[in-house]
Amino acid sequence: MEYGAHLPLISFSGESRSLEDIRSYASLARDLGYRYLCANDHLLFSRPWLDGPTALSAVLDVSGDMRLATTVALPVLRGPVPTAKTLGAIDLLSGGRVTVGVGPGSSEADYKVAGIEFSERWKRFDESISALRYLWNGEAFQGTFYPTGDVSLQPRPAQPDGPPIWVASWGSEAGPRRVARLGDGWLASGYNTTPDIFPRALSYLGEQLIIHGKDAATFPNGIATMWMYVTEDPDEAAMMLENVVSKMLNRPVDQIAGLLPIGSAEECAALISRYASVNAQRVFVWPIANDQEQIERFMDQVVPLVED
Repeated sequence: MEYGAHLPLISFSGESRSLEDIRSYASLARDLGYRYLCANDHLLFSRPWLDGPTALSAVLDVSGDMRLATTVALPVLRGPVPTAKTLGAIDLLSGGRVTVGVGPGSSEADYKVAGIEFSERWKRFDESISALRYLWNGEAFQGTFYPTGDVSLQPRPAQPDGPPIWVASWGSEAGPRRVARLGDGWLASGYNTTPDIFPRALSYLGEQLIIHGKDAATFPNGIATMWMYVTEDPDEAAMMLENVVSKMLNRPVDQIAGLLPIGSAEECAALISRYASVNAQRVFVWPIANDQEQIERFMDQVVPLVED
């Protein structure tokens, strides 16, 4: 099991994020042994949300050899050309350490403010992935929404074929088919899957990968947006679940209880162990308070208890 840390882009309690905060967090995650730094993407959200690609670029020089991942970026909303330009530049400046997780986005408000029809998101999303590949490595495609023509973005990313593209899929049967057809990896969602659901989706994905001539045994996966808070106080854990996660996701507590590593070190490790036992390869945690203390506590207290 590999571990990643989401950059603390959301202001959960109204605090202001500074460059020093982001860089200090990234340095600590590097020193603790996290293998990925992750940045998510939203234009509008219920809480202030710092721009993800900008945050990734701000930590390039303190991230060591960590992979820099978008989990996920929104190429439909940002447009494939700006997305390819920005993430290609980060890949070049990082020496080829970028993994591009992509999704269509689930916020109708994001689409409205971007001036794009929400009903077109899936068709646009599929085409945007092909457009990214074309812009990075010249892989031809026939476009309806994104007629890139003879566009040549220079300079190229450091990775010869461009950054690998991992496609997000939260549970529908169409999701694994899309991942197998268009992706170099699969991203699941920590609050939309369970250790029982995950292996069924992984098995179906394996079947689809074979159809598309890809090796299921080496195809990477990760579980992103794993909201996390390690505490030995059950009342504090309950408060975090109810006052932070439930309100942020607009879901009742009983729908999310047990889905996330929020609780004692033993409880958090038990959940991660269940994922490890069903071939989840990576978990990307996101502390919902006390960012630096929590990523240290997770690595020092939870990870040693995980049964791979």
